[in-house]
Amino acid sequence: MPSLPPPPAALEIFGDALPLASRYTSFLAGPGVERGLIGPREVSRLWDRHVLNCAVLTELIPDSAEVVDVGSGAGLPGIVLAIMRTDLSVTLLEPLLRRTVFLQECVDLLELPNVTVRRARAEEVVGEYAADVVTARAVAPLSRLVGWALPLLRADGELLALKGERAAAEIEDAQPVLDKFGVRVAEVLHVGRGKVDPPTTVVRAVAGKIPQPPKGRSGPRRGARRRGGAHGRKR
Repeated sequence: MPSLPPPPAALEIFGDALPLASRYTSFLAGPGVERGLIGPREVSRLWDRHVLNCAVLTELIPDSAEVVDVGSGAGLPGIVLAIMRTDLSVTLLEPLLRRTVFLQECVDLLELPNVTVRRARAEEVVGEYAADVVTARAVAPLSRLVGWALPLLRADGELLALKGERAAAEIEDAQPVLDKFGVRVAEVLHVGRGKVDPPTTVVRAVAGKIPQPPKGRSGPRRGARRRGGAHGRKR
């Protein structure tokens, strides 16, 4: 795997977890690029634009939280959060087989006991999770993402979506959906000031109620997680 020296900010952000973060970043730059999960042009900016950008999201996540990372892809931000915060219980939710295989390899390589890989779409697992936090990065516009993420949260749980300069406009566009799901707060936050430049832009949406799962499925329960999500399912 290629070696990508971490920038000075990485030590400040990751601390003792930096060697593990470096190993993950090298895995992204090697197999991640070879398998098409990371674009070749992104290799030189993996640390600044991707890994550190995700790492500062931990500023918003409470202690010992259950986190579901929707559309996890190459593990951004889910794996980064799990590396930084061993107190978190992280589920990487991803529908594509080749991506879940990659994610499971990352988890095995890094020996992350606090991570579960699950091959599924968010709408397929409604009623199986009552997470404290749902995260998402480059998955979908907020107007669609809310409908996928909110049913996976407990009451007062939070959706933390990493967004770009249109974050405020996305909230405005998604207002009817936010109202439909009883979202109490929807706001734009900037995290990592003084650590990453520019700071990471996050849309935070706080669930005001527990959305009801479809008939025939049990209600949300905390800690309902399944091991080995990258294996045992047909294409």
